[in-house]
Amino acid sequence: MIRVAISSAVFRDLFGSFPTPVAVVTTTAADGTPRGFTCNAFSAISADPPLLLVCVDRRSRTLHALRSSKGFAVHVLGDGGQAISELFAERSDHKFAGLAWRPSAVAGGAPVLLEGTRAHAECTVERIVEAGDHSVVIGLVENAEVLARDPLLYQRRSYAVWPGVPTPVR
Repeated sequence: MIRVAISSAVFRDLFGSFPTPVAVVTTTAADGTPRGFTCNAFSAISADPPLLLVCVDRRSRTLHALRSSKGFAVHVLGDGGQAISELFAERSDHKFAGLAWRPSAVAGGAPVLLEGTRAHAECTVERIVEAGDHSVVIGLVENAEVLARDPLLYQRRSYAVWPGVPTPVR
């Protein structure tokens, strides 16, 4: 059987055809330097135990830090988080300059952003699986928080806020 893969342009069009939530993944390098990137490829895997995944481009400078730190935080961005998304999409060593954050006590000191987020999950690395030009990082959620803020969405190079989505009361 001959397999014919679609072009990367068609693949991008396919996944650009619907809005996705916007997240920032943060971790720390071996020397304690905070690292992070904007991510739209993340998902829940399991509720018991609580597992999630994030997909990281193998060329990402954050991937090496993720491998060594064994902990990371995923921040689902909310209304007002567009500038944070754009900042973390850049290749820069100064992404955390001027940002309010605290080190996670349960995720290897990964930076937990204090502004612009709707929710965050603090995770320990369970496994990393190689998949094409990305690595799939599976994390055990050790701590999480959901805030009352409308979620930020991204589609075809544009941001929008999805208003009126209630935050569950627990």
